[in-house]
Amino acid sequence: MQSRLSAQSSWLQSYYFGRAIFSIAWVAAAVVFSGQIGPAAFLLVIYPAWDAVANLADARVNGGLKANPSQALNVVVSAITALAVIVAISHSSFAVLAVFGIWAILAGVLQLSTGVRRWRRLDGAQWAMILSGAQSALAGGYMISRSVGTVAPTILDVAPYAGFGAFYFLLSAIWLFATAYRSARA
Repeated sequence: MQSRLSAQSSWLQSYYFGRAIFSIAWVAAAVVFSGQIGPAAFLLVIYPAWDAVANLADARVNGGLKANPSQALNVVVSAITALAVIVAISHSSFAVLAVFGIWAILAGVLQLSTGVRRWRRLDGAQWAMILSGAQSALAGGYMISRSVGTVAPTILDVAPYAGFGAFYFLLSAIWLFATAYRSARA
C-alpha cells in the first residue's frame, strides 16, 4: 500500500509540475500574442482542450475514469468547452469570456471535488488543489460578470486565471516533493 501511495505521489508531482509549466507557457504566449486574433484564438481553444487531456491522463493513471468520476466529468466539460470556445470566437470576445467563466466554475468545482477525494488518500498538496478549485469557481463568476460589461475582453482577461492555476499546480508539486524528501530522510 505504501509503495502505491508513493508511486501516486510521484505521479502527482510530475503531473502538477507539467500542468504548471503548461500554464506558465500559456500565459507567456497570451501576453505575446494578445494583439493577434489567430494565435489568441488558438490559445483560447487549446487551454480547455489541454485541461481535458490532462484530466484524462491523470484519471487513467489513478484507476481510470470510472474510479475518478469528478475527473471523468471534467474531461467532458473541458472538451465541450473547447468546442464552445470555437463557436464563441465567431460571435464575440464577450461570448468567449462567458464560456470561460462557465467553464472555470464547473472545472473549479470538479477540481475541488477531486482534491477532497484525494485528501482522504494522500498526505499533502491537496489543500492547494482545493483552494485552486474554489478560486477557479470564483474567478468564473468574475469572468461572467465581465462578459456582460461594456469593455471588450481580450485573452489578457483569461491570463490571470491561468496564472493562478500555474501557481497552485507549482505549489502542489513543490509540496509533494518536499513531503517525499522529508519522508526519505526520516
